[in-house]
Amino acid sequence: MSTPSGSRDARRFVRKSGLLSVIVRAAGNKVRAGLRLDSTDLSEGGLFLKSDLLFEVGEDLTLEIPLGGGKVTRAVGRVAWVTRGGGKRGSAGMGIEFARLSPQDRQSLADNLRMLAKTESDR
Repeated sequence: MSTPSGSRDARRFVRKSGLLSVIVRAAGNKVRAGLRLDSTDLSEGGLFLKSDLLFEVGEDLTLEIPLGGGKVTRAVGRVAWVTRGGGKRGSAGMGIEFARLSPQDRQSLADNLRMLAKTESDR
């Protein structure tokens, strides 16, 4: 599988599809309000944010990811790639790689992904 840039897919983690509203802030931005963008898939290594507003590759973003049960995982992610969408490329958006994630938030994310995988296998 290839990423939108055409490079070979080298994912280390399994991704789970699902729509999540993620709060996104440009790292270092002093504005307290964030943008609410939809994530269409999530893994322990990162996520895809669906958006026509695209940040620059390499830019750091602060993310608040809802995990259900009122839990929110906070992470710093780096824009790994962007796509303007259309045609076979699907939706416009950005691939985000987690750059900083506390051990507790990483564990919460992993637990949530395992629970989603179990729910899917039980169907």
